[in-house]
Amino acid sequence: MAKWNPDRGLLDHVHSKHWRHRLQDVSEPNLMREIFPYSEVCRIDFEHKYLIPSPSKEMLITDTTFRDGQQARPPYTVEQICRIFDFLKRLSGPRGIIRQSEFFLYTNKDKEAVAKCLEKGYEFPEITGWIRAKKEDLKLVKDMGLREAGILTSASDYHIFLKLNKTRREALDSYLAIVKAALELGIRPRCHFEDVTRADIYGFCVPFAIELMKLREESGIDIKIRLCDTLGLGVPYPGAALPRSVAGLARAMIDDAGVPGALLEWHGHNDFHKGFVNAVTAWLYGCEAVNGTLLGFGERTGNTPIEALLIERMALRATDDGIDTLAITEMASYFEKELGVHIPKNYPLVGADFNTTSAGIHADGLLKNEEIYNIFDTAKILGRPVSVNISDKAGTAGIAHWVNTRLGVTDEKMVDKKHPGVVKIYKKIMQQYEQGRVTSMSDEEMEVLARKYIPELFKSDFDELKAEAHDLAFHLIGSLVEGPEIRSMDPARIEPTLKQVIDDYPFIQFLYVVNADGKKITRNITHLKYRAKYTTFRLDEDFSDRPWFIEPMQNGKVYISDFYTSKITGALCITVSAPILNNEDEIVGILGMDIRFEDLAKMEQDEED
Repeated sequence: MAKWNPDRGLLDHVHSKHWRHRLQDVSEPNLMREIFPYSEVCRIDFEHKYLIPSPSKEMLITDTTFRDGQQARPPYTVEQICRIFDFLKRLSGPRGIIRQSEFFLYTNKDKEAVAKCLEKGYEFPEITGWIRAKKEDLKLVKDMGLREAGILTSASDYHIFLKLNKTRREALDSYLAIVKAALELGIRPRCHFEDVTRADIYGFCVPFAIELMKLREESGIDIKIRLCDTLGLGVPYPGAALPRSVAGLARAMIDDAGVPGALLEWHGHNDFHKGFVNAVTAWLYGCEAVNGTLLGFGERTGNTPIEALLIERMALRATDDGIDTLAITEMASYFEKELGVHIPKNYPLVGADFNTTSAGIHADGLLKNEEIYNIFDTAKILGRPVSVNISDKAGTAGIAHWVNTRLGVTDEKMVDKKHPGVVKIYKKIMQQYEQGRVTSMSDEEMEVLARKYIPELFKSDFDELKAEAHDLAFHLIGSLVEGPEIRSMDPARIEPTLKQVIDDYPFIQFLYVVNADGKKITRNITHLKYRAKYTTFRLDEDFSDRPWFIEPMQNGKVYISDFYTSKITGALCITVSAPILNNEDEIVGILGMDIRFEDLAKMEQDEED
């Protein structure tokens, strides 16, 4: 037979019924001892058949953080599951790249977690269940109102003969029976081909898949197949032989069993450090979805890390599809700070030192251009600026980079490795290592040194109070000049308003208004104890040469002076002034106020206490 393939633009060969693979019901298990000798490291053999990549169209991800991932750690609370599910939603993006998340359904806590997550109403990830191949378990799925459930359908003779104590025919018949029962209930089955990388692919797996596709056609309900590399035995190498070839497994299901790639998932483990590369290989050879967990949690060596799959998908497809990549960093922080999970410092993408260098020559490169030694803009994509780990190997370049990055120094204020303060810090650090220190410098230790030798980069408490005074004064005077009494330019209406302001804001030393010629039209409105000191100021006195008058008249903006000592009271003050506009938005005068900084600082301290 031949069938047109619109994607490739050629006719595909399709096996007729005479060539279809049938179950080989053997009398004893085929444990493939020549490949899996057990007393030796398992072997990788090749059949030298090179397959052409045929990538899946969507490259989706499915999640098993709450199922397989939870089997590797203390159980999550319901509240924790809900919080993690929120992270999955953000990582999924608007298109649902993380398409599904599977849950246990057996305990009351499991059921409560499912119910709470369903209440969120998220379209993606869709919540699915996981059950044993037992009909009574289907009731759990139905009662929770879920549309899909994973069913454990072990595929290798290791499981069929040695665990289930069945023949291949008995196992196949029992699996098909539970699938039919699920279809009758309107539940979408997802068959987990457990231990597929030690299974007889054409003697059991392909025939089983063919029968599943027949049931799909008869029922009109999709049946998914999850290829489970239970022991991490899969290999991504071109020409590798089945059952260990990931590419071969994907193509056997698609080409020989007739399973649409959209119904195929890969589930891998990391026993031989191939969990991630095997997962991506499955994508490249047609599996639509790859199953993983956040941070790779899973039995033994763990599953494929979802955060790594997201980044790899972006690299393969040149789009982020709206995925909130900052949630990767926030998720990892939640696991560490709230759940007490230890993430190794060198763990890719989220470890404390994943984008940190200790080598001085690398730090020198980073100081010149961070692209030289950073994987991508980690500050933008992950919210993690590249950093330098300070030790005796960091050099002055590393110290300069730490200062600029840690303290957020930019533009002309950035220091380089020749800065005198950097050189002094370097000498102090090297003294410690010459005296026997072996650990790296902590950020806290570095900050102490930086404050001592480059103090100009730090905001003091005084600097922060100055900024607060500027901000408060700006908003206060801005609202005052909008009032109808001030805009009237009528001293009889203005002065009572200014007296009320003085009462409300004791830190104001005095207030006054001048006209467009710079002549005072109000008395100096001040506190009782200062009134005698301001009697020398007359009405009509000319202030047109003062900066607080000139600048607002010229640019129409609020003016704030530098700090100065008042000649009248001896207090540290700032002068603030703003233009007064008439109904035609013409400047008709200037409102000025002097603020006593010390009184403002005391008020701020009292409010904090």
